[in-house]
Amino acid sequence: MSRAFAAAMVLTDERAASYGKFSEEPTRREIEQFFFLDDEDRKLIAKRRGDHSRLGFDLQMCTVRYIGRFLPDDPLNVPWIVVEHLAE
Repeated sequence: MSRAFAAAMVLTDERAASYGKFSEEPTRREIEQFFFLDDEDRKLIAKRRGDHSRLGFDLQMCTVRYIGRFLPDDPLNVPWIVVEHLAE
């Protein structure tokens, strides 16, 4: 591992505290990029039972794309604009 790479791996306290959660509302561009559901995504989602399960699955799948991990504590701890976008 190079020194530059190792240095980049060290997070500031602020970045470490915000890792794995939404630190702010995503922009419209970010929503369109990370919270887009293609045909394969929709096939996976369709296998879930109930609207609440499908929405929860959508949220987790897209959250992984956006912040790099699943929401461990409260899967609804996301900005409301994201929920509204996926619920459409």
